[in-house]
Amino acid sequence: MTRALLLLALAGAPDPALDVAVAERFAKLALACVHKEYPNKLAHVLNGPGDVRAPRQLTPAFYGCYDWHSAVHGHWLLARLARTFPDAPFTPAAKQALGKSLTAKNVAAEVAYLSAPGRVSFERPYGLAWLLQLAAELREGSDPDFQRWAKTLEPLEKAAADRLRAWLPKLSRPIRIGEHDQTAFAFGLAWDWSRVAKDDAMTQLLRERITTYYGADRDCPLRFEPNGQDFLSPCLAEADLLRRVLSAKEYASWLSGFLPGIPTKAGAAWLAPEVVTDRSDPKLAHLDGLNLSRAWMLDGIASALDAADARLPVLRATAEAHRVAGLESVTGEHYEGGHWLGSFATYLVTRRGIAPGP
Repeated sequence: MTRALLLLALAGAPDPALDVAVAERFAKLALACVHKEYPNKLAHVLNGPGDVRAPRQLTPAFYGCYDWHSAVHGHWLLARLARTFPDAPFTPAAKQALGKSLTAKNVAAEVAYLSAPGRVSFERPYGLAWLLQLAAELREGSDPDFQRWAKTLEPLEKAAADRLRAWLPKLSRPIRIGEHDQTAFAFGLAWDWSRVAKDDAMTQLLRERITTYYGADRDCPLRFEPNGQDFLSPCLAEADLLRRVLSAKEYASWLSGFLPGIPTKAGAAWLAPEVVTDRSDPKLAHLDGLNLSRAWMLDGIASALDAADARLPVLRATAEAHRVAGLESVTGEHYEGGHWLGSFATYLVTRRGIAPGP
């Protein structure tokens, strides 16, 4: 599918159509990297000479796609699209890749790695939250393979959840940045997992922490965004998170105080998509991801408002502009973006954080 046809297939909506050809483009990006060991960026604490090992020896389930968290959400992408399109031509390859990674031996090694001394903050919160999102995707799959993989992943799922559960009461302040350490986006992934897993204790812990961290926030300085290497918006991620925990009436009021600058006049200019100056630079390429994440966060915000809310036209138009700009960047031309942007595009076009699973 050409770029123009890709944009035509995905544009024009708050709820874009996703067809098999578009899904295959994204699936191929993940299939090309989930078992590609190099180049590799390790976030690895060495406890001794024995820890000087290759990525696939350290974390044998999630060693590809340049770094651990990208490998995790690359597997999530494959699971998400295989569930959405069970009869698609790419689905057997996607399931084969999942089966290769998600073995009891590999998962046991991942748990051992996570549990080793000096790794208490490993991939916290971003990678751990994506691991929970992968677990949620597998749990919701009715296919016997998905149910088997969900069971196999359970020890690592539990380890990730327990790591977050132990951390949250100690975290005195939220983390309001536009990269991996941001708490708002990770909390949204963890919240959605807790509902699928029926982990009521985690849901209640998140509700209390989210309310404490963010409930009184006002006038978020969206005018200061983005930093030059952000892929998440601190302000929009927080707004997308709070719609999960507040009632519709509470949320509409909270949003008025939190983002008072959202225009109420259709056609008003508000928030323009970002432009990447060099897609071969892995940090500068983050802005392509920002366009995608802004699009789904704006969709999420809009989804929680009453149909008569005067802010909806601008929210939807702004989401659409970011959707088009973001999806145009998902080409795989440069590995710096190709190893992860497909996951963000899939999260957006399948409305994973908004709509129920297939």
